[in-house]
Parts: sequence; structure tokens; C-alpha cells
Amino acid sequence: MLHQTPKVKKEVLKCLAYIIGHLQGVNNMVVEDKYCIDVVKQIQAIQSALNKVTEVVLEDHLKTCVSHAIKKGEGHSLIKEVMETIKQSKNK
Repeated sequence: MLHQTPKVKKEVLKCLAYIIGHLQGVNNMVVEDKYCIDVVKQIQAIQSALNKVTEVVLEDHLKTCVSHAIKKGEGHSLIKEVMETIKQSKNK
């Protein structure tokens, strides 16, 4: 199975580092009893960043793993897997 391209891996790791730092900041806000709406806004920013990472990883998966599987005549199961993953994320 193929993995993320080096460029995508670097981008994802950069985004995840940002998210981890941001999450620690939210944790500190809760510890310090910051205003609830400010905490919620920061959580929404983290969710947005996670959604971006999801999009980047999914796009790369389609361009690499799924594309490669289709060329080998084995794409059906990966396409089904991607569709199920998308459906599950919409139901949350």
C-alpha cells in the first residue's frame, strides 16, 4: 500500500503540530476558567483545522492509494471504503 507523499506528510505534520499546540492552549483556558464562548470559539478553530487535515489526507489517498488500486483493477474496495468513511463522518 502506498503512503502519503513527502510533501503531504510534511503539511499534515505541520497542521497536527498546530492543532496539538492549539489544543494545549484550550486546555489552559479551561484550567484558567476563561470565558466559555472564547473556549468554544477555540474548539471550533481546532475542529476546522482537523477538517482541513482530513481533506488533505483524503485527497492524497485518492490520488495515490485509490488511483494505484484502480490502475491494478482493484479499486472497488478502496472506493467503497472511502465512501463509507465519508458517510460516517457526515453522520457525526
